[in-house]
Amino acid sequence: MKVLAMSSSRVGNSGFLEQAVPLVQEFIGRDQCTIAFVPFASVQRDYEEYGNMVQTAFANTAYIINTVLPHNAASVITNADVIMVGGGNTFKLLHDIYAYTIYTSIQNKVAGGTPYIGWSAGANITGRSISTTNDMPIIQPASFTAFNFLPFQLNPHYINQTLENHNGETRDQRLEEFVTLNPGIPIVGLPEGTALQLQNGTLHFIGDKAGVLFESAATKGTNKREIAISEDVSFLL
Repeated sequence: MKVLAMSSSRVGNSGFLEQAVPLVQEFIGRDQCTIAFVPFASVQRDYEEYGNMVQTAFANTAYIINTVLPHNAASVITNADVIMVGGGNTFKLLHDIYAYTIYTSIQNKVAGGTPYIGWSAGANITGRSISTTNDMPIIQPASFTAFNFLPFQLNPHYINQTLENHNGETRDQRLEEFVTLNPGIPIVGLPEGTALQLQNGTLHFIGDKAGVLFESAATKGTNKREIAISEDVSFLL
């Protein structure tokens, strides 16, 4: 399988997908190909508007980007050379993927070698489940089960910040709760500007900053360690 799971569509003050375009070109090449863009994570933005934003971002490439809509979802997915899934609300995204019956077709295409590119919510669903998303469950999908292209959990937009006088749990505490109740299932935290790339059977962490890995401790609790820039993390496969 070929999978590029990016934390976010923007990095700092950069434009929409500005940092992502070079990564995508390196990942799938610069030749003309047809990309099926899945916009279903969007809640307040029209799907076609979202698709137009993606087309604009890739305007200087040879890619043909077709937006997947409810009425054409099956055919656009079937005829695509690449699957691309945008960010937004992860629960909404997975709900619609199940509702429009394209879960199996996407899973089979990617298992058969079709490259998959996703950011934010689109990266979340490359893992085992969506149980470590940051999003609110604004709608209930048929299942929390994601595509399992990567046999672990992801947490895009990862940051662990403690605010003065704020008494709620930190991101790390929330992720540690998952690992505690699901021993043996690791979580990769992806700070903005980082990604996981699966290609030729090898999984690399890429970006300009370190990531984090949460795993069950041998005795009790959880272990957290840094993932180095460009680290080979194929042991997670």
